Amino acid sequence: MKLASLKWGRDGRLVVVSNDLAWCVEAAPIASTLQEALDDWDRCAPHLWGLAESLEHGGVPRVRFHEHDAASPLPRAYQWADGSAYVNHVELVRKARGAEMPESFWTDPLMYQGGSDGFLGPRDPIPLADEAWGCDLEGEVAVIVGDVRQGATREEALAAIRLVLLANDVSLRNLIPAELAKNFGFFQSKPASAFSPVAVTPDALGAAWQDGKLVGALEVELNGKPLGEARCEVDMTFDFGTLVAHAAKTRSLCAGTIVGSGTVSNRGPDGGPGKSVADGGVGYSCLAELRTVETLAHGAPRTPFLKAGDRVRIEMRDGRRHSIFGAIEQEVQAP
Repeated sequence: MKLASLKWGRDGRLVVVSNDLAWCVEAAPIASTLQEALDDWDRCAPHLWGLAESLEHGGVPRVRFHEHDAASPLPRAYQWADGSAYVNHVELVRKARGAEMPESFWTDPLMYQGGSDGFLGPRDPIPLADEAWGCDLEGEVAVIVGDVRQGATREEALAAIRLVLLANDVSLRNLIPAELAKNFGFFQSKPASAFSPVAVTPDALGAAWQDGKLVGALEVELNGKPLGEARCEVDMTFDFGTLVAHAAKTRSLCAGTIVGSGTVSNRGPDGGPGKSVADGGVGYSCLAELRTVETLAHGAPRTPFLKAGDRVRIEMRDGRRHSIFGAIEQEVQAP
């Protein structure tokens, strides 16, 4: 089952979307918003599944689904907790700012709580007031959970995952060092994130969802050229069951909490930093990694951070090259 929120008010209008992303049908009166459905999932989900089957068979009135009409599936959420499941990414980014990586990072997930009071739509521009802030994209996978009790096991956490989606977790790289130096975490350096037009239930992903990991290549483009094609299931140190359980160690998570994977990142075949797509590698899901590799090779980065007019695209396709979640496609704009 694929769900989306059309832009309408603060929380959007919930629609069920066809598997080919071509059609949709309003989900009311089952639930008017995705958050309403998540709050009463046991009641709503069977009815939404029935609506999805009717949509596929042409049994209900339908309208064209246009991705530019979609907000993020949850236009705002009670909580957005972003992890760093790809420790290779953490290691490279820390190396770029001259910071050593503690050994514990391989066994205890990193996680920060981001702003969730408003997300960018998948086709909304990325507002950038000052290019000196070092704006970067971050291609990620995320999940939306139902209620999770405090102290939940990994298996309980996996069972609570309701939907899977893609994310662009925008970072202002040049603001991060000063914030982290205060030993109090990210805030100004993490502006609004964006999510894919469509969120998909794990069972509808079939073989693309295995043991708490999304299986497939995350396609990241910058200005129409491939930046990354990293495999989501490769080098993922912590699966989503582990990440959700980590978030619930000391608190309960309410339905509608979003948990992110962190930037998808693959090592090279030799265990070192991966190569760019142009050089035959799988590339990178953010510019910080590319800049780190350039620094290691040339002594200084050669690729600038995002500037006004740059266009970012993040997408995943199935084996027949059909889009699974729709595309995040954003242009950087000065306010």
